[in-house]
Amino acid sequence: MKRAPPFLSGGARFITAGLLLAAIVAWRQGPAALKVTRRELGSAVLVGLLLILGGNGLVVLAETSIPSGLAALLVAAVPVWVVLLRTALGDRPGLGAFGGVLLGFAGLGVLTVPGLSGEVKIGGVLLVLVAALLWSVGSVSSARLPMPANPFTASAYEMLAGGLAALTLGLVRGEHHGLDLGAVSGRSWAALAYLIVFGSLVAFTAYAWLLQSAPVSLAATYAYVNPVVAVLLGALVLNEALTWPILLGGAIVVGGVCLIVSTERRG
Repeated sequence: MKRAPPFLSGGARFITAGLLLAAIVAWRQGPAALKVTRRELGSAVLVGLLLILGGNGLVVLAETSIPSGLAALLVAAVPVWVVLLRTALGDRPGLGAFGGVLLGFAGLGVLTVPGLSGEVKIGGVLLVLVAALLWSVGSVSSARLPMPANPFTASAYEMLAGGLAALTLGLVRGEHHGLDLGAVSGRSWAALAYLIVFGSLVAFTAYAWLLQSAPVSLAATYAYVNPVVAVLLGALVLNEALTWPILLGGAIVVGGVCLIVSTERRG
C-alpha cells in the first residue's frame, strides 16, 4: 500500500479545511464576515503560503526521508527563529531569550549529527530547517501585516491559499502520475481525515487566532509540546529509533524554547 503523495494530500487537506471553515463562518456570522479588503486578502495569502506551503509542506516532504520524531524536534526551534527575526526587525528580546537562542542552536547542531554521519538523509534535515524558518517568517509577518479583522476568516483564506499552492506544486512535481487512489492505505485516508479536522480546522485555526491575540513568541509555545509527543509516537507506533542525538539534541532544543517562552512571559 502506498503513502499519500505529500503535496497533493496536503493541498487536499487544507483546501477542504478552508472551505469548511469559510462555510462555518458564513453560517454563524453571515456571508459579510468573509468580506476583506484587497490588502487584507493579499496579506492572508502571503501568510498562508509561508505557513502552509513553506512550513507545513516542506516538513511533510522531508518526512519521506527522515523520522517524524526528528522532524518534530527540528521544527521545535521555531521560537528560536522568531526571536532572531524580531531582533532583525528592531525588537529587543531579553537576555534570557538570547540564551534560549544559543541553547536552541546547540540542540539543532546535535540533531543534525545523524544527517552528517549518514544515518539519515541530510537533505531531509535541511528541508525541515528551511520549513521552520518559513513558518517563523509567516508567524512574525501575520502580526505586522494588515490581516482580516476576523481571525477565522483570515485562517480560511490562509488555508485556501496554501492548499491551492500545495496542490499546484504537487501537480508540477508529477505526484498524480501513476496515482491510484485505491492503492492508498486505509491508514493514510484516516490520517488525512484526522488532519483535516484536528490538524487544520482546529489546530491551524487556533494558531492563526493566537497570532492575532497573543505575542508571537507565546503563540509558538506548541513547539515544546508537539515534539515530545511526536518522538514518543514515532517510537511506539512507527518503531523509529531513539538515538542519542535525537534524545540529547531534542532535550536541549526544548530547554532553549522553555527559556525563551519564560522570558517572554516575564516581559
